[in-house]
Amino acid sequence: MYELNEVTIRRALGQATLDAQPFSALLGARLTDLQPGSAEVQIPIRRELTQQHGHVHSGVLGYAAELCLAFAASCAMDIKATTVAYQVKLLRPAIGTRLVARGRAIAAGRSQADCRCEVFVVAGSGIESICATAEGSITCIGMDGLRYAPTAQHKRDG
Repeated sequence: MYELNEVTIRRALGQATLDAQPFSALLGARLTDLQPGSAEVQIPIRRELTQQHGHVHSGVLGYAAELCLAFAASCAMDIKATTVAYQVKLLRPAIGTRLVARGRAIAAGRSQADCRCEVFVVAGSGIESICATAEGSITCIGMDGLRYAPTAQHKRDG
């Protein structure tokens, strides 16, 4: 029997948000973890996501980082949010089978969160190597937005 709990509901709501983004679908992004104040996103690497030297295009690395920052902030503030600013530092070329971005809120208030993210490339052997870091500021875009924590109604129905 499938058990609904806070983690399951939060992850399902987050994945539904991701699935509603055509660009995320184009890249094959998957939300693999979503906790209060933290998130993990994975993207399978394929030829179409690389640049002429064979490593993942920096735009894809930036996307993975920004998406992870936004999900971590949304969960930390428990509200729908959007990115105000972010900075990515590329540390090494990303050559492997998939990207894994892990982000966390380092400070979160009622209307803004500051977050950090690390992006790893996973080799065929399963070994992760850091390839980028990011920091960003995320702001809430409405108190009536999608909530990532189960409401009292979810708990009664679940």
